[in-house]
Amino acid sequence: MLIRYKKAHEKIAMGLLSFMPNEKDIKKLQQSIKDYEEMDSLQLFLWKEEDIIGLLGIEWVNENEVELKDISVNPSHRHQGIGKQMVEALREMLSDEISIKGNEYTGTFFERCHLEEKIK
Repeated sequence: MLIRYKKAHEKIAMGLLSFMPNEKDIKKLQQSIKDYEEMDSLQLFLWKEEDIIGLLGIEWVNENEVELKDISVNPSHRHQGIGKQMVEALREMLSDEISIKGNEYTGTFFERCHLEEKIK
């Protein structure tokens, strides 16, 4: 289940976000979490089963488009389709008129999961 990020989830969110290739520096990681907390154009979601095992971050490009900025799954839960489930849950949350695009870090994920044709 996809849930909205809350400050109480900061440590687990930082841990999951640290798996992103652009989030290896602790100061950058702290700034990214702060940006998700403070900027209206950014939203952070967590994937919860029994525990929180995934993270998905988006940026609103405009009213009809969001960019998948970050997606991460706990390494012990990878290769089980959780990333794809998170994106599909996001798709269900958004209006049909809103498209989702990847960026330089998440674009290959879209290609591997064959999500582009479903999302655009």
